[in-house]
Amino acid sequence: MEESKLPWITKREAYKNALNYIKLRKDGLIKSIKTPWQRFNDSAVDGFEWHSMIVIGGRPAVGKTMIKDQIIREAFNLNKHTYFRVLEFQFEMVAKVGAIREYSSVLSKSYKQVCSADNYKISDDDFKKCIEYSKEKVNDPIEIVENPCTVNEFEQFIEAWFEYHAKVVGNDKQYVPGIITVDHSLLFKKTNFENDRMDTLYHLGEALTRLKRKYPVIFIILSQLNRNVDSVERTGDGKHGNYILDSDIFGSDALLQHADIVVAFNRPGAKNIRIYGPERWIIDDDRVLVAHFLKVRNGDTRMSFFRAEFEKMSIVETPPPPRDVKIKN
Repeated sequence: MEESKLPWITKREAYKNALNYIKLRKDGLIKSIKTPWQRFNDSAVDGFEWHSMIVIGGRPAVGKTMIKDQIIREAFNLNKHTYFRVLEFQFEMVAKVGAIREYSSVLSKSYKQVCSADNYKISDDDFKKCIEYSKEKVNDPIEIVENPCTVNEFEQFIEAWFEYHAKVVGNDKQYVPGIITVDHSLLFKKTNFENDRMDTLYHLGEALTRLKRKYPVIFIILSQLNRNVDSVERTGDGKHGNYILDSDIFGSDALLQHADIVVAFNRPGAKNIRIYGPERWIIDDDRVLVAHFLKVRNGDTRMSFFRAEFEKMSIVETPPPPRDVKIKN
């Protein structure tokens, strides 16, 4: 067998590759992708590293899509040092809806107001602001896949996308780095060879690992939580069960072993939880979001607090809330 095709590399090569990566980062030639939130960036390696996979989990209506959209919406301004493209698999909603949600953020108005509903009519000035925003953002290199597909089709689409945008420099092919989002992991089409959703998720995890090893990519995958997170035993005030665990991510065995970062968001006030967890955080705002960093392969696990600004389609970092110092009998 030719040496270049051997299924192993030497430790010498591993050291060489690692030193090359360290040098490129030292010289600022490789940088992580920064998110809009310092706590996200600090938990990882100053942001999301290339060749990685991030899973964002949460209950319905907690704001997972909003969080993903904010990452993409602000990514180009926050990372002007790096040229990259974005490919979004929007299985849950059509691209038009995503664009309207962006306008909602720009205008600080609700989706309904932007759509002139509930006896509200969008003003000509606000409509012009939407047009001007479109002119600014239309050149962002973003492509969208709207129709659900199988995992095999997903892998083929991504390979075709990287090949389509690749550049040839001399005798070398250089792939343009890409951020790829999936909204949601449960919406992939099942093939005849897959018995259930779990089979599909296992195939998805394997495909994501193959792809992230081959291409300069950051995957952002949205996932639901298992239903037992809403059980009576876990929604009472001040219980350890308030906190989200990695086993609460739907298909956790299938996805977590492949993921580099797993963040699960909880919105305690939506379940009338006013004293959150054994640390007894006081939740007096239904918009408080708790981010549980459940797995950070090259960083730190932690719990952080945010506030959802739904009218702006965004979240902001907040200090931890006060604690209830009462001793529970």
